[in-house]
Amino acid sequence: MFRRTFWFTAGAAAGVWATTKVNRKLKQLTPESLAAQAANKAVETGHRLKDFALDVRAGMVQREAELGEALGLEAPVDQGRELPEPRRRAALGPVAHPTTYSFSKMPSSSYNRNEDH
Repeated sequence: MFRRTFWFTAGAAAGVWATTKVNRKLKQLTPESLAAQAANKAVETGHRLKDFALDVRAGMVQREAELGEALGLEAPVDQGRELPEPRRRAALGPVAHPTTYSFSKMPSSSYNRNEDH
């Protein structure tokens, strides 16, 4: 008698457990639940990408500082100094002004060699 009661109770408990498990899984597979899960994953991925971009930017700034220090490019700027005079072109002869070029002398073909690549 006790064996029958034990197995009946064990079967009922297993049935309740299985039914609960199946109902939970079905609720997870509803369209609303799937949309919410996808939105949560997208937000999480966005946060990870933002963190990655911030880490890359911090690494770039650090590496640029290291390179600038190694190459001696980090010179202190004097606040009281004026800017140096702009360099003048060496006089090598008459230089044509860019506005005096004639575009009519240029070839009129529409061939672009970069289109082949």
